[in-house]
Amino acid sequence: MYKAILLNKKEDGSTDAQLTQLDEAQLPTDGDVTVAVDYSTINFKDGLAITGKSPVVRKWPMVPGIDGAGEVIESSHPDWKPGDRFILNGWGVGETHMGCLAERARLKGDWLIPMPAGMSARSAMAIGTAGYTAMLSALALQQQGVDKDAGEVLVTGASGGVGSVAVAILAGWGYRIVASTGKMNEADYLKSLGAAEVIDRAELSAPGKPLQKERWAGVIDCVGSHTLANAVAQTRYGGTVTACGLAQGMDFPASVAPFILRSVKLIGIDSVMAPKAKRIEAWQRLATDLDAAKLDAITTEIGLSQAIAKAPEILAGKVRGRLVVNVHG
Repeated sequence: MYKAILLNKKEDGSTDAQLTQLDEAQLPTDGDVTVAVDYSTINFKDGLAITGKSPVVRKWPMVPGIDGAGEVIESSHPDWKPGDRFILNGWGVGETHMGCLAERARLKGDWLIPMPAGMSARSAMAIGTAGYTAMLSALALQQQGVDKDAGEVLVTGASGGVGSVAVAILAGWGYRIVASTGKMNEADYLKSLGAAEVIDRAELSAPGKPLQKERWAGVIDCVGSHTLANAVAQTRYGGTVTACGLAQGMDFPASVAPFILRSVKLIGIDSVMAPKAKRIEAWQRLATDLDAAKLDAITTEIGLSQAIAKAPEILAGKVRGRLVVNVHG
């Protein structure tokens, strides 16, 4: 038997989330690696799944948890053997395949990547999909020629999980970061991560003109909607905007003007189905480039027994940084 959060769909269509004990016989059969999960995390998508606020779960019953880290117990996959340390992000886990907010999981070996040397399961999950997405976004800016001398980089939704890690990464690389947040009381926190300036999200969240005064050499946007549209409209000639979130909305009420008049590039960042080579590169860079003290400042640890109660808070924007879940707690 092992502890897990189990989601069931009630007759009225709402989601029932319970901390329970499951038998290993209930693990999925469509996996070739059985793992002991030591740590997981709660991302925005996990919050949606646990609360049922969005139809994230497409197979019932479901164990949520799109991220996990721990050790392989059994494997019929050629790349994995008992004792190997792994990281799992995405691939529909916690949506169509039972996830990692549990002490056990059965996964496909092709989904896993090796945990970088010197990284613990706890620190891997303190980073999680949010931090891994932040690194994918930061690397995309570099690949598009936005270097530290190109000008200011804007990070929206900066006090959230993706935004906090993005600020820490880019500041560590020597960029001048402007952090946008709806929580101006978190300005000192964001400056401690390396933000040079903190602005209120209200400056970006209302409808704006298709072309605005040029400011940003690059943008990491975690918010979408009008915020993304305004960020694009304010991006300098030849600059790059990465889009990886939808906290404000899925819409994009923008104009083609910045793209055809200023040669602005908009790069979509997908973390769920990213190729293995790109995942490994991102995690290796996280292991070497993310300041451990800043990661600790971003992270709050909770037990599995607290995860259900925390899910609505992450949706309401009440969580600073990252929530790492000790599944044995």
